[in-house]
Amino acid sequence: MKSALITGAATGIGRSIAETLAAQGVRVAINHPHTPEPADEVVAEIEADGGQALALAADVRDRDEYAAMVDQLISAWGSWDILVNNAAVAITKPFPEITSEEFDLSFAVNVKGVFHGMQLAWDRMADNGRIITISSSTTALMLPGYAVYDSTKGAVEQLTHILSKEFGPRGITVNAVSPGATETETYRDGKSDEFLGRLEGMSAFGRLGKPSEIAAVVAFLAGDSANWVTAQNIRVNGGTA
Repeated sequence: MKSALITGAATGIGRSIAETLAAQGVRVAINHPHTPEPADEVVAEIEADGGQALALAADVRDRDEYAAMVDQLISAWGSWDILVNNAAVAITKPFPEITSEEFDLSFAVNVKGVFHGMQLAWDRMADNGRIITISSSTTALMLPGYAVYDSTKGAVEQLTHILSKEFGPRGITVNAVSPGATETETYRDGKSDEFLGRLEGMSAFGRLGKPSEIAAVVAFLAGDSANWVTAQNIRVNGGTA
């Protein structure tokens, strides 16, 4: 049985990924940034359905905390086979209004957090493992207000492409999944109906995506059928970009 670590997995797309992998027989570690209640709910739900899960606290910006989390996973289950880099912050506002603190936070979580996970996977992930990073389809849309957010996602896409070659000799695949606008608990926060309508209109289906639709692609990449898929950025956006 394989073991997966999903960062930022207590809500939204991360939660759906955890539930989908667990339903396929993967043991899933639900990372949370020291806010245990939502993560514990996900664990309880997965266990009630017959799956195996545990909640692990770590701020992905802190390498020592991240390393301790990985050690907990390996101690509990014996191996670490799948990493899903999902934890992220999305600060979207007009460029002149973004503060240095918001810039630093965006890169610390969205890029440094991914860097930590991938670097720890270098010596601790089992051979023939899977690394999947959640990027964003907004990198192709040039949306005003997304300059810093999309810069962080562009960075992790480059990490994905280059590290696929470095991890390749061990049989570890490295891919990115780029969701489009997706209906999560918090997605509508701070967005006008007009803006949401524009996003829905960009899709070939005239709607927002569902977290389960993103999770299905992640689950494919995490499985045995994706042995020959690496260095890819798969856009899951209903034809938006």
